[in-house]
Amino acid sequence: MVPGYLLVQYFRRKNYLETGRGLCFPLVKACVFGNEPKASDEVPLAPRTEAAETTPMWQALKLLFCATGLQVSYLTWGVLQERVMTRSYGATATSPGERFTDSQFLVLMNRVLALIVAGLSCVLCKQPRHGAPMYRYSFASLSNVLSSWCQYEALKFVSFPTQVLAKASKVIPVMLMGKLVSRRSYEHWEYLTATLISIGVSMFLLSSGPEPRSSPATTLSGLILLAGYIAFDSFTSNWQDALFAYKMSSVQMMFGVNFFSCLFTVGSLLEQGALLEGTRFMGRHSEFAAHALLLSICSACGQLFIFYTIGQFGAAVFTIIMTLRQAFAILLSCLLYGHTVTVVGGLGVAVVFAALLLRVYARGRLKQRGKKAVPVESPVQKV
Repeated sequence: MVPGYLLVQYFRRKNYLETGRGLCFPLVKACVFGNEPKASDEVPLAPRTEAAETTPMWQALKLLFCATGLQVSYLTWGVLQERVMTRSYGATATSPGERFTDSQFLVLMNRVLALIVAGLSCVLCKQPRHGAPMYRYSFASLSNVLSSWCQYEALKFVSFPTQVLAKASKVIPVMLMGKLVSRRSYEHWEYLTATLISIGVSMFLLSSGPEPRSSPATTLSGLILLAGYIAFDSFTSNWQDALFAYKMSSVQMMFGVNFFSCLFTVGSLLEQGALLEGTRFMGRHSEFAAHALLLSICSACGQLFIFYTIGQFGAAVFTIIMTLRQAFAILLSCLLYGHTVTVVGGLGVAVVFAALLLRVYARGRLKQRGKKAVPVESPVQKV
């Protein structure tokens, strides 16, 4: 009698799971296969401007708000990044202090706060029905964690202006990754601007002036780390661009990528035993704790400003703002930390940013003529 009862219960449970009403089957299905969005679940995209908000004054105020938010968030983030990775904490007249060396701990703090912000946004604001398999976020998460680690570590071996200029030149590897990952084709003017960027970066690197003692000199290790950052970041943007085919929102993308990034980073820190050491360093130096927290806040807020700016004004305006931000970052770093730039190096910087602005102008002209422009790389994970 008992075996028959157990058999009935088994088939009932099997049918219960297969119909998708249980907990295990929907969870496994979402992680491995994703959920096909239904027509009734689609969230219509809001227009960029409401009828009552089309006045030039209102648009100018919103543009000023977006530009100010992006500049403040990322300029503050850049200054703090250089401070945390290149300066000592707890220095006194008799003690040189100690430097924070574990970049993964900073990556974890950034990703945890970004995950919380994205999760709250998903809860408070209506989102499209999620259809992407969860495991697909892990590829972008892993490359994003590696790119962030390379970015922080590179500051131990290169100056901040060198790092910013190398980041501005990632158009070239993005194009290469676009060909490999997305099978894209590019216009002649895009190859021209990529060449100009390469020339400008070479002029800057080959004519760097003397650096202050507290600033690291450019070394082969630093250049390798910058190359790793650019390669991983280029893969991240192209993979995220492919994921947007599932009709997800930017906030959902932000949540999925940061979720796996937190898992990877926590696992790595626990395996090395570095999570406890990073927490102890934060306890020993309250100034570092404040800097790390503000660094994470700037990173999360900057991502939200990216989404809002692109939604309101498009990718071209966003690219112009971020290009100017990179130029301001170099200037601010030179003023605060004493970096020197020669005349030839300054000319190289001008060539790089002129090429970037030329790309924006050419892309806008193509759009006006009705031609299909090359999509801009996904802006979800920039820091």
